[in-house]
Amino acid sequence: MTPRGKLLIIGGNEDRADNKVEMKESNRDFSPNEILKLLAESKDDRIEVITAASSEPESMRDTYQKTFAEIGYTNFGFLHTIDESTTKDHYLERLSKAKTVFFTGGDQNRICKYLGNSDIRHLLKEKYQNEKGFLIAGTSAGAMCMPEIVICEAENGEAMVENDIDFTSGLGLLNDLIVDTHFVHRGRFGRLAHAILLHQQIHGVGLGEDTALLIDENKAVCKGSGMIVMISAKNVSQTNVKTVKKGVAVYAENLTVHILTENCSVDLNTGKIQGCNQNTH
Repeated sequence: MTPRGKLLIIGGNEDRADNKVEMKESNRDFSPNEILKLLAESKDDRIEVITAASSEPESMRDTYQKTFAEIGYTNFGFLHTIDESTTKDHYLERLSKAKTVFFTGGDQNRICKYLGNSDIRHLLKEKYQNEKGFLIAGTSAGAMCMPEIVICEAENGEAMVENDIDFTSGLGLLNDLIVDTHFVHRGRFGRLAHAILLHQQIHGVGLGEDTALLIDENKAVCKGSGMIVMISAKNVSQTNVKTVKKGVAVYAENLTVHILTENCSVDLNTGKIQGCNQNTH
């Protein structure tokens, strides 16, 4: 069944109170707080921010409180402790009433470990499947944890080498994508390509900073000042990824790459770019 809710996956360093966006001066389509303004249709909609991935939750709270106030949001709160034995009922009650749930950045392994098979995860997945207009958003680690398959550790070397990437199970909100973040700034093409070569039936999405993919049913739209790189290995004709020995580099022929920018859309079933409604002058 096609989910009735929406997802917003963000590449990290979105325009906010503590951040100077790299593309702000050079991209004429830059719009202040553009991505975080997508969190709610109404300023009064309840937003619950989960800072579980962060080792500095108070800093995250301060940053987003200030940014949300600038945008004009009036109904939001923060949840951090993820010890279900003491917080589960309280969290479930708050999350059940939320219009938006937003995962901040940090370490995606913390989210996957503590929420992977929790009642919180089951609640969020149920709301995403059944509640029209409900939004789950995440930035950086908060975006990476959303698929079924998550990159938990990988090298950013000059070559893709056998045995230099590890995966874990995520929240299972996306079954047909693997997500990587800070993609351009941190030079992560190799590790996402490696992940996709090992899972050739799904697409890789590399999210640039201050850039997001808004997913509604099977359509996804790029938002923000940077770029999204989509990688597919479905047409690869030659690769040694399944037979390569430890420490040996991986190669591939006919890897498919698309680049999306503001308002470009993609059909997630086919991977086909459906058009970009942008000014060209």
